[in-house]
Amino acid sequence: MADVIGTLYSWLSFLPQITKTNVLEIAIIAFLIYEIMLWIKNTRAWTLLKGLVVILAFAVIAWLLKLYTILWILQNTALIATTALLIIFQPELRKALEQLGSRNLITGLLPFESSKPSDSAFTEKTINELVRASMEMAKVKTGALMVIEREVPLTDIERTGIEIDAVISSQLLINIFEHNTPLHDGAVILRGNRVAAATCYLPLSDNTSISKDLGTRHRAAVGISEVTDSLTIVVSEETGRISLAENGQITRIADAESLSRALAADTEPEKQGNLFRIWKGRLKDERKADK
Repeated sequence: MADVIGTLYSWLSFLPQITKTNVLEIAIIAFLIYEIMLWIKNTRAWTLLKGLVVILAFAVIAWLLKLYTILWILQNTALIATTALLIIFQPELRKALEQLGSRNLITGLLPFESSKPSDSAFTEKTINELVRASMEMAKVKTGALMVIEREVPLTDIERTGIEIDAVISSQLLINIFEHNTPLHDGAVILRGNRVAAATCYLPLSDNTSISKDLGTRHRAAVGISEVTDSLTIVVSEETGRISLAENGQITRIADAESLSRALAADTEPEKQGNLFRIWKGRLKDERKADK
């Protein structure tokens, strides 16, 4: 046994010494590769990656068979192809940078207190008013789009609309989205227990996996959830169905209790650390990428 251990030590002595810096570099590189691969799977770049693998395999075959003319063509068109890909996938790259810029990496990794004011969370009365308004508008098929601000400020979106700055109430929300009223078109921004602005314009999602049955209102809800951490309540004008958009995904709400539970869970004090929430978000992204 001692001989075996001595042999193992002699083999390991030939390996370079691994320092704490090396471990940190490996962790950072692994994280970056993971994020890039996840981003690729969630965009059209996944199809591009498969095409690049085919081209790479073709180049390897050409090298093995010594097809120098084909290799010369591939070598001289590589720079042009790279530039063309950056132009073609400019929307995806811009969205990826927006998502990166919307994350506070320092406060996201460390369990610091949230920088938002403590009174910015919904009260139980506000949740009841939102649920009541959503259900009433769903009954009469009044289209509605209500964006709930979280950690990422929605100031730029708010500037596209009209400032309201009023306490959230079901009567106010129903009146805003009533047909043929000056404020019914667009989205409302909810900050804390107040309606910050109405008639706001949201970015539309270009996700091709969104059901064709969903209209512009739902695509706008998904679009704002892709570039911010907001939660959006959508009431369909065609069917009267209520949906929630979050993290680039849209979920249908069955009843008032489900909506109230979702809003209450979003405003409860965090019992887990931020690192746990980041990991939970990563798992959500993985499930989304696998669809």
